[in-house]
Amino acid sequence: MTRLSGKVALVTGAGRGIGREIAELFAVEGASVAVVSRTAENVEAVVASIRQAGGNAEGFVCDIGRLDQVERCVEAVIGRFGEVNVLVNNAHDTRGISARVVDVTPDQVATQMAGTLAALRFMQLCQPGMVVRGEGRIINMGSAAGVAGVAFYSPYAMAKEAIRALTRCAAREWGADGITVNAICPMALTEPLQYALDRGLAPAPRAALGRYGSPKDDIAPVALFLASDDSRFLTGHTFMADGGLWIDAGR
Repeated sequence: MTRLSGKVALVTGAGRGIGREIAELFAVEGASVAVVSRTAENVEAVVASIRQAGGNAEGFVCDIGRLDQVERCVEAVIGRFGEVNVLVNNAHDTRGISARVVDVTPDQVATQMAGTLAALRFMQLCQPGMVVRGEGRIINMGSAAGVAGVAFYSPYAMAKEAIRALTRCAAREWGADGITVNAICPMALTEPLQYALDRGLAPAPRAALGRYGSPKDDIAPVALFLASDDSRFLTGHTFMADGGLWIDAGR
């Protein structure tokens, strides 16, 4: 399988969960993968897994809350691989994601918006090389919490809706340069959700398909589609990879 043969993919938040599955699938499909995460141990584990499977990967430790680290990270990735063809903005700080609107603090908003600012900076730094090559794929992770307006998650929802707005604006501005920019809103069974389910702290899945998605089998393939030439005529869209939870909510 070589849908991304010859491509360089930078995946943030690739140390675990959805980001890890995307990074590993991209490598299987022929991409050289820059595995970016805040935790060095996780980065090393993912890089080792990709290499053991015969793929090409390099690890880069980066705290996305520090824009100086973001800038050094992209510089290091380009120094190692020469370019970035595919950017996946998956990393997000999960601290302080929940609060009632009347209780939201500026610090909570700032913490959540740090992920949005990091996504913007990654995009800005990767875009010039994509312009030179006349082609690029950018994939941003949104959330159904923002699309549907989930109660008690306003700090997180605000930041994730800002990601979708950024996606649409960049798609408008960069389309003529051959760069597509799309967003995915996943509903997947990640480790934190499994923890909550095991303790009765999260509801059973209410999606039309009757289950939560698999990061490996249901979400990563959507990212692969958006990273490949199969999606070359799609830009500015939000893909609700949620099993039919919020049908038509992304319009």
